[in-house]
Amino acid sequence: MVSAHRGARVLAICALVLALVGGCASLPESSSPQAIGTLTAGAVPTSAPAPEPGREPDRLLDDFFEASAVSANRHQAARQFLTEDASATWDDGARTVVADRIDTLSGPRTADRAQFTIRSTTAGMLASRGEYQAGSDTFDAAIEMERVDGQWRISELPPGVVIDRQAFLNTYQQRSLYFVDPLGGVLVPDVRWTSGSQDQLANQLVQLLIDGPKSALSAAVSNELSDDVNIRGPITKADGQTSQVGVGLGGIRIDFGGLQNKGDRDRELLAAQVIWTLASAEVAGPYVLLADGQPIDTTKPDGWTTAGVDSFDPLGSTDESVGLHALASGTLLRVDENETTPAPGYFGQARNLRSVALSNDGTLVAGVADTGRPAPAPSSTLMVGSYDGGAFPVAEGQSITRPTWGADDNAAWAVIDGTNVIRAARDPSTGQVSVIPVDARAITTLGTRITELRLARDGVRAALIVDGVVYVATVVRDPSGVYSLTEPRAVAIGLGSDATSLDWSTGDTIVIARVATDTPVVQVTVDGSRMDALPSRNLTTPVLAVDASPETEYVADARAVFALNNADPVGDRYWREVTGLAGVKAVPILPG
Repeated sequence: MVSAHRGARVLAICALVLALVGGCASLPESSSPQAIGTLTAGAVPTSAPAPEPGREPDRLLDDFFEASAVSANRHQAARQFLTEDASATWDDGARTVVADRIDTLSGPRTADRAQFTIRSTTAGMLASRGEYQAGSDTFDAAIEMERVDGQWRISELPPGVVIDRQAFLNTYQQRSLYFVDPLGGVLVPDVRWTSGSQDQLANQLVQLLIDGPKSALSAAVSNELSDDVNIRGPITKADGQTSQVGVGLGGIRIDFGGLQNKGDRDRELLAAQVIWTLASAEVAGPYVLLADGQPIDTTKPDGWTTAGVDSFDPLGSTDESVGLHALASGTLLRVDENETTPAPGYFGQARNLRSVALSNDGTLVAGVADTGRPAPAPSSTLMVGSYDGGAFPVAEGQSITRPTWGADDNAAWAVIDGTNVIRAARDPSTGQVSVIPVDARAITTLGTRITELRLARDGVRAALIVDGVVYVATVVRDPSGVYSLTEPRAVAIGLGSDATSLDWSTGDTIVIARVATDTPVVQVTVDGSRMDALPSRNLTTPVLAVDASPETEYVADARAVFALNNADPVGDRYWREVTGLAGVKAVPILPG
């Protein structure tokens, strides 16, 4: 079972991420997150309407699109609205368009035939295996209808499925599959959308794990359920019952084949993938995991709980041990409950820092310092050092973005002069730092200037701002050790104004500050499928910086530093000034 502490965090995150899929030209302002459309955790598919006798063709077409959101049995609910010939030829698997709104335009009509054109703005596409691809485009298609036994039915339609955004949100649920980072110590979320009843969910998710990560992630993660791994027999409750599997208590029993060559560590990683994928989808344990009928770990004959793989907790954070810090008047400060104190070492003594980043374990610091030299000499220098010791310059430029640390705590990333992405990699054995270029050609072709780069805590994804637009890219390391930023995708489509700062809240959500007076801070999922307006109460625009963790978001606005606690009740969530920084003009700093 999920621990009470983690369960509260899961519920808080779910409350945060109310559904808004694309097209958010105007995000609502509220004391609690609000969004166009609704999505509740664990939503069940709505019942699809059956064709109503005597229905006019345009109204019948509306009912057809509503029924198209129910994908069971090859969209059997929607096929009721088709003629027999059209049903036999309709390729519902070709594509799924999630439409911002479907407009129906009438064409020529006779007593027995009618033509329509459907037109919409696309919010996104739902690809195979539940992969959502955000996008904004127009969609036009021709529909023909005819009378069959006195009732209107669709006789010709394009391949694929068109779903109204609201119907999509009511019938599909967002889930995260978990794969393994290159270092083998962190789980990486891969967001998918599923539909169907709760008792089908465990089968769906485990099969998706076996099918592997989406193509954009495949070069950056590993999967212990790949290759020859399969499921022997049905997935059941822990006691072997086959009904209501994954519903309520009773646990899950899965018997895997193909694990003969996996050692103890590989089996632990497999267990972590399966358990956290199911637990995050509210499929409760215990999780009885077998290999050819025998426990994959003989010390857990009665099954696993999340406690058995808690070191892989996707919502785990190092923030509590490292603590909140801030940059004020060019100096790195440690923030305690009621006061601030300069950090030990160089960064707590400096007075010329423009930005600072702490490694995830808090032992190393990277900061951008003002050189004080007049143009054309470089005005910024990247400093790297220990938290409580000295530091030395490793790179210079006219501009250097806020640094960000990789998952191994030995490399700080930054962007020099808007286009040159570098890694300042420290050799743990010698302490020497090498500056290594990152292949960012896939990013630099998107615009003229990168103003923000933040690595996810798993180190597998990077969130970037390029000319005010938010992208998510995959971090890939080739066998020679060269890092690349690949597969960039715009995720905050419809943001409405330029993004100015961002950070990762969890492995699948990003918090964004934007140029806006109404709703300056929003949260978006990594696949771009949801965007949520965070509360704006107490904030004074502009919001200058944002830093985030699974528990708390921090921002620096025009007056002070504020925190938003994700554990607060939805009706009582608002930005509270950080007491230790009261009256201090500062920028919040969390590890990463």
